[in-house]
Amino acid sequence: MNRSNKKFIPVMLMPFQEDKTIDYSSLENLIEFYLEAGAKGLFANCLSSEMFELSKQEMLESVSFIIGKVNGRVPVVATGTFQESIEDQANFVKEIYKTGVDAVIVISSLLASEEDDDSIFENNVRKLLELTPEIPLGFYECPIPYKRVLSAKFLGELVNSKRVIYHKDTSLSMDSIMSKLQETKGVEGFGLYDAYMVHAVDSLQAGSAGLSCIQGNYFPELIVWLCDNYNSKDAYERVKIVQEFLIDKMEIMHYAYPASVKYYLNLKNFPIKVVCRRTDIEELDQETIIKLQQLKYDYEVLKSKL
Repeated sequence: MNRSNKKFIPVMLMPFQEDKTIDYSSLENLIEFYLEAGAKGLFANCLSSEMFELSKQEMLESVSFIIGKVNGRVPVVATGTFQESIEDQANFVKEIYKTGVDAVIVISSLLASEEDDDSIFENNVRKLLELTPEIPLGFYECPIPYKRVLSAKFLGELVNSKRVIYHKDTSLSMDSIMSKLQETKGVEGFGLYDAYMVHAVDSLQAGSAGLSCIQGNYFPELIVWLCDNYNSKDAYERVKIVQEFLIDKMEIMHYAYPASVKYYLNLKNFPIKVVCRRTDIEELDQETIIKLQQLKYDYEVLKSKL
């Protein structure tokens, strides 16, 4: 079968010991879990990694660990901007880049307050680029502390500057994605990755570089399969079934995340503790556990159809 060139980039989990220190043994297993499934890159130090609950030293150490274990097999990107002045954000971008990542990810909502208009945000982005010369960057429309979606025109400006090579889109809008793809069309080395699985197939068909979604932490091989087969005439009906499955199971996969996915991985006998640092997520109650057990069963049924 001819494979497409679309890529699945997992948003990496961060495993913790019972005392909430980083579990590096489980982290190494996670790296292999993603790569064996067919991931073509890794997004480290992201929201799924509980990045806002990590110290800067933990970020640098964990990203360095990931770079060492990946050992050049796939590209790795990692977040490098947090709630500080633009100068301090630039300094940490440089520190993260020294770990060996292929690009440093910028959180769009941390470059301006929610009340600031786009002109302030865009000027702050330009300032960050000036302070981090030669460093490849990416943008992530992270929903925390609030979501700031980049305009297509501004993303086009950034990408055409050849400084921005990655964009994780959370606009939830095909119109927004289409506009962004049009503004960045033909720029070599850039990729837009969609996080919203409701229109995963539409996004891939429109020209996105691939998918970067939390669903890939539950079953990375399924997202890889979708990237490979989204446009296959022979797989047309199966692709429709997968898209419907991702829509139908959206709510349970997001509820109590990332505790929910750690529990789900336990059901698959993957060695990761159901321990999180985040305290703002829903409770992993009995009703949720039953739904996650059902999710595993339903996924096994789906796999038999593929």
